Amino acid sequence: MVENLLLNQFNNVISTQWSFKQIEESNKPLSSRELFELAYHTSNSVAMRNIFIKLSTSESKGGSQAILYSNTKKFIKIETLENSLRITKYFPEGSSGEKLITNVQAKLKNRKENFFTKDSSMKTDILKTILVERKLDECVNFVMLKDINRKVYFAIGDARESAAVVPIFMEAEGASLVQLALNKWMSTVQTFDQEKPFPDNFVAGLLKNIMQIKKWVLNLISINLDK
Repeated sequence: MVENLLLNQFNNVISTQWSFKQIEESNKPLSSRELFELAYHTSNSVAMRNIFIKLSTSESKGGSQAILYSNTKKFIKIETLENSLRITKYFPEGSSGEKLITNVQAKLKNRKENFFTKDSSMKTDILKTILVERKLDECVNFVMLKDINRKVYFAIGDARESAAVVPIFMEAEGASLVQLALNKWMSTVQTFDQEKPFPDNFVAGLLKNIMQIKKWVLNLISINLDK
């Protein structure tokens, strides 16, 4: 098991000692999982990295959790409770978590209302594209942790396969280039020893490419969520 130092630091120090801002949003009229996916996307950005995710076994019950880490050294914890969702932003001395209140909260409320009014096929498309977003994040985390190639390979494969069945993804301009890049990386990673850590000399190239793809995916989701 690869040690996740950032996660250890979060659990042992940050979550108990750092300043934080917190918001809570009722699930209604969405399911617990739907609101979690929307909150994940709304809190996420190219500057964010996912260091932990656990999905509830039930779509309608609480228990899902994600922890994101930003390049500005802030942490965001998203968790589903019984009938609501809580987002907590932890920040170091000298900075604030104001954006959570001024930006994320309002955006999440709007997106919740918007999402509810969409037809079921569009809802499914959006949720499946957020799954692609999460798989890209998972891939980056494995690479940053120097985890084994097999995990990196399957995260890229999951992102590619999940995207392949989503009409709004496949019909968007640039989708074929995205799929081509994911294919290329799958072929590359397949040549590595699957049980060895992801090789250092490929880290920068993969991360650069995944970030370009993530930016494109985030934009695609936001456009469809906000219209």
